This record gives sequence, C-alpha cells and structure tokens, in this order.
Amino acid sequence: MAQPPNSAAATKAKNPSRTAKAAAEVPIAGGSRSPNRTAASSGRPVYLVDGARTPFLRARNKPGPFTPVDLALQCGRPLLMRQPFSPDEFDIVILGCVNVIADEMNPARVGSLRLGMGAAMTAFTVQINCGSGMQSIDIAYRAIEAGRADLILAGGTEALSHAPLVLRQQAVEWFGGFATAKTPWAKATALAGLRPEMARPVVGLERGLTDPITDLNMGQTAEVIGHLFGITREAADAYALESHQRLARAQNEGFFAGEVIPTVARDGMLYDHDDGVRPDTSMDKLAKLEAVFEKPYGNVTAGNSSQVTDGACWVVLASEEAMNRHKLAPLARIVDSEWSALDPSVMGLAPTLCSTEIMKRRRLSREDIDLWELNEAFAAQVLACLAAWEDEEYCRDVLGLDGIFGRIERDRLNVDGGAISLGHPVGTSGNRLVLHLANAMRRLGLKRGIATECIGGGQGGAMLLEAA
Repeated sequence: MAQPPNSAAATKAKNPSRTAKAAAEVPIAGGSRSPNRTAASSGRPVYLVDGARTPFLRARNKPGPFTPVDLALQCGRPLLMRQPFSPDEFDIVILGCVNVIADEMNPARVGSLRLGMGAAMTAFTVQINCGSGMQSIDIAYRAIEAGRADLILAGGTEALSHAPLVLRQQAVEWFGGFATAKTPWAKATALAGLRPEMARPVVGLERGLTDPITDLNMGQTAEVIGHLFGITREAADAYALESHQRLARAQNEGFFAGEVIPTVARDGMLYDHDDGVRPDTSMDKLAKLEAVFEKPYGNVTAGNSSQVTDGACWVVLASEEAMNRHKLAPLARIVDSEWSALDPSVMGLAPTLCSTEIMKRRRLSREDIDLWELNEAFAAQVLACLAAWEDEEYCRDVLGLDGIFGRIERDRLNVDGGAISLGHPVGTSGNRLVLHLANAMRRLGLKRGIATECIGGGQGGAMLLEAA
C-alpha cells in the first residue's frame, strides 16, 4: 500500500465525487494506536455464562414497534427467568445505547426497574458509538476481574427507527426569535420571517452518522479505505452476498436457538427472526444498486452496507465465586480487551489496531485465533481490514509488526453472517458480537476467538474469548 502523503486536507472535498480521493490522502500512521494500552490482566477470571438478544428488525421509515427499553425488556425478561438466582442478585446493570430517546433517559436504570431488579440496583448507560454494547461488557469484565463485583448484567439496545427528527438551524433560530418577541408588532415581524422550508426536518440519524471533525459520513469513510486498499465493487457485493447466504443458513439450521428470543409487540405481532436477510439476492441484483455516498462512481451501496435496524442484547458475566455459588455453567471466559483510536477518516481500519494489540500482548499468532467476529459496517470496510493485515507496509508502519499479519481465512470470519444481512443497531452490535462469538465457539468446538468492530469517530474495540 502506498503511504498517503502528509500534506492532505482531512476535511470534506467541495466536489462530492472527489471526497474519497481527498480524504484518502490523510496519513494513517502517526498517533493511530492508543497511548493508553491496557496491561495484560492478572486479576480474577471472568466468565460469560449466558446471554440473549431480540431479533434484529429493519427500520422501515417510521418508528418501529419497540423503543430501546422495550427491546431490552423483550430479551431481558426471558434471560433473567432462566437464571437460577433472583434478578436482584446482580451487582450492577450496564447498558450501551447511542440514540437515547427523551422518554427513556438512562435506559439502563429504566430497564432494570421494569425488569424487577429492585430499586437498590445501580444501573448506568454507556456510549462510545458503535462500540457501546461491547463497552458495557468491558466495564463489567474489569469490575469483576478487580474484585469489585461478582455478577453483572451487561447489554446494548438501540431503536434506530425511533431516531428523532431535528429542526434545521434556521428554524431553531426563528422559533427562538418568535418566543422572545414581546410586542404584537415584534411577533408579527417574526411571523413574516417564517419560511416553508423551515418545516422540513432532518433525520437525526443522518447527522449522527456524519463525523463532525472530517465532515465525512460513515459510508464515505468506507469509500476512503476501500480506495486505499483497492477494494472493488464486485468484491464488496460478493462479500455482501455471502453474508446473506450465511445468515440464511444459520437461521435454517437453528444456530440461533437460545440466543435469539422472539418478541411480541403491543398489538400482538410476533417477531421471531432477523428480518433483514435476503436469501434470494444475487450478484446481478446487487450490481444494479447505485452508489449511496459517492455518486455516481462510489462502490458503497445499500446492498453492501449494514442495515439500519432495531435490536437489543444482554449477557450475564460472573466471577468464579458467583458461578460456584449459583451453579452456573460458563459459555466462555473473557481473557482480554483493547480499545484503539486513529484518524476518523479511516475509522474502518481500527479493528486491525485493537485486535493486533491484544494478540501482541498475549503473544498469540494469527493461527491461534480460531474464530473472528468483525462487525460488517460495510463490506468494503471489512475487506480493507483483511487487506491491511496482508499489507507489509501497513503492518510495519501502523501495527508495529516485523512482517505481515497474514490472511484471515473466510471460514474463520463471521461464519453466520453479520451486520450487512443482520443489521447494525449501533448500541447493540458489540454486545451481539461477543455473545455470538461465544455461542459459535461452543457449537464448533473451538478454543479461542476475537470479536472486534470499528467505531464512528475513529476508534475500535476488540475482545478475546477462550473456551471455558
């Protein structure tokens, strides 16, 4: 990979068709790794003993049947009911959520009370964009490891279909002026300034998915790294097709039994599966889709991007003492975690940083990792990470390796599909990645796996699991 020159601007190009080219010149190396690297842990062992999630439901241009807390309750109640201890036995409840709605401030606390966990239960919500669900696990893991807790419920929830509509700045200023007008003449003057376009709102999610530092939306950052590593449209579409095929197979084979809990809306409608999967899609159908973020020549389309989705997930983490006390059986042991950061314009490459850092710290080789869950924010982003791990210059200058990291075989990566076919409820995905990694390792009889994801704003998270 040719190293991008250092003189480039990191801001959005005035000509949209040149955005990817302009941002691709931002240097990747230099400050890309987190200076606050976590030392290898030597505390108490921490176990993932159970977990569940809702089906992931596509947003369909209107509020879905469940709010973030509704989703957390739909999988939380059955999960707690199958535990051999009462809900108030937990020490803490931690929940990731990015788009918190006004009626459910601190959804962790609202959810814990509605789950019957008791008024004395401490519960807090965490937010690190796409990594929020994994962050909840990480905080819980560190607390148990340090001996500050024994039993923690950690989750993630997101209802992207409930993202608010936001008034334009011009409208906000007009309402402010009208509200402060004192006299009838002043109010009439303000009223005369009202314009029809002020009534046209902006979807809050659209603004939330645009990085305020680089002025690039997340799809444009995928175009950037796809350009850097030569990811073609055909390769991205082929990856997306494979994601749908793998998810369809997993559903048909019953691989999600016990992991996915059916949900029932207030109108009685049953949702029992992830509804974004398109088993009948094809390369021809995907090829007909237009570029979304870099028209007309971009490679990132709706078909090879993650879906806007609603969903929730919880996991139960326990110390060895809690497992013995409640006679719990572990799914997996959480061994280590890492968070990394880099330039926001190339945020999709962050999984290579945090995952590699864990492996260096643990003296693990690529062959030691049996299974990977790498969040499919965009097909181009996943493929760029895989290409970066095979690029000698990137591995040397960015990852600090003596040689290339090497190829991650596709039969070790996202074996049951991912966010392209499943959906990406941002506050939930990190939690789902960890839970499904543990379940897939158990099903396939594998020893060690890494769950990792890129995070909007130029960060990444990774978690190392071992069979218990």
